[in-house]
Amino acid sequence: MKRIALLMLAIAVVSNAVTAWAQTPSPANEPPAKLIVDSPLPDLLAQGIVWIPWRVENVHIGPVLGNDALNTSPRVGHLHIHVDDLPWFWADFSHNPIDVAFLPSGSHKVRIELVNAIHQGVPGQSKTVTFTIPKGASPSH
Repeated sequence: MKRIALLMLAIAVVSNAVTAWAQTPSPANEPPAKLIVDSPLPDLLAQGIVWIPWRVENVHIGPVLGNDALNTSPRVGHLHIHVDDLPWFWADFSHNPIDVAFLPSGSHKVRIELVNAIHQGVPGQSKTVTFTIPKGASPSH
């Protein structure tokens, strides 16, 4: 009887180990990545400074790039920041608010795009923020 109990225990342990191994985390098993972007801080806009708070869910932001990083878990990514439809953008690997200064007075837009480790946009995770820099606003030094 003891042998049967030990055999059953051994089977249960091996079964649990195999199940745990089969459920190794992968980006496919994770909830979708999400980008949340707030409006620019109005007090700073009056000074000619654009400060856009943001955060993400279900993705880690950091300088991890390349095809091999696509399969890491937890998933990794970064942001691409586009200003006023200019032909260039910058990649942001920080956790800081988006910070832009010295834009001329008038209407502007900033598009913040959550991208994966090979710079592909995460579907549905691009946010555009529009704002106006008041006439005469200038960042103080």
